[in-house]
Amino acid sequence: MNTENYHTYNEIKTQTQAWEQALDLVCATRLPDADAYDQVIFTGCGSTYYLALAAAALYQELTGHVARAIPGGELLLNAGTVLTDQKLLLFAISRSGTTTETVKAVEKFKSDNRGDVFVISNYEETLSQLADTSIVIARGQEESVAQTRSFASMYVAATGIAACMAGRDDLRETMSALPGIGERLIREFEPAARQMGETLDFDRFYFLGSGIRYGLACEVNLKMKEMTLTHSEPFHFLEFRHGPMSMVNEKAVVVGLVSESNSSHEKAVLNEMQALDGKTVALGESGMDIAFESGIPESVRGILYLPVLQLMAFYRSLAKGLNPDRPNNLSAVVKLDL
Repeated sequence: MNTENYHTYNEIKTQTQAWEQALDLVCATRLPDADAYDQVIFTGCGSTYYLALAAAALYQELTGHVARAIPGGELLLNAGTVLTDQKLLLFAISRSGTTTETVKAVEKFKSDNRGDVFVISNYEETLSQLADTSIVIARGQEESVAQTRSFASMYVAATGIAACMAGRDDLRETMSALPGIGERLIREFEPAARQMGETLDFDRFYFLGSGIRYGLACEVNLKMKEMTLTHSEPFHFLEFRHGPMSMVNEKAVVVGLVSESNSSHEKAVLNEMQALDGKTVALGESGMDIAFESGIPESVRGILYLPVLQLMAFYRSLAKGLNPDRPNNLSAVVKLDL
């Protein structure tokens, strides 16, 4: 098995170069004034909707301004449940820059004079041309259908933008160390990701993340679904006790994206799942199965949760005889007749 024959593998392994470019672009871009807006909306579809969930939570935490995430299709078809007459800033996120629901939602947002549009993408396409401000991370471009390097690059950009718009240039500066740390984590934990991915005795995966990590839990859950056709679901940590834990047995893997601020509560959930014979994997800054040891503030190191879990999904896909580059029934860009 030559892993380098797969685009997905190479895109996961080289993603830190795209992180670096994303940070450079954030520094080179004149960002909006957070105080100029009453509400901020983040939108995307699929992976980029999950990115929107993570980015909105982080933006509100850092800036103190109300932010929410909404799928592109909902923003287009049910705008009345989302938009108000307040001054709005819309962050539209799309790998291709051509996703139909997102493009149409932005076009309607602009035609209705709802507010300003900030686009984060990997291609200079339709969305960027509609934007008031745009960041295009070309090094995040991919050949694969499932997003790995692209998602990571856009998430790093969104994190840097939130830090800068919050006036926290100190946080943005600490992020410059992330690419080197990411490369180390990939080297150090790829064997563990491979071993877990190739263990086909497991038939269900649950990804737990709370606060600014919930959107990331959703995204790594999607990678497991797309690449491996395995039952996979994301949950907030404490919510997992309220019903979903009934599915935990010796065939279940429960992956925790553990925070520092709430680690005692989150580790308690993982310990309970282990007592139910579930296999648990904890990721976090220190004292975890996959420990970052980064020294980066918690709010801006979220990207470090992704690469090892992406590799786990990649190796499981191969172990099941699937092609991770071309998941069943999917295409790289969803285009609809709307």
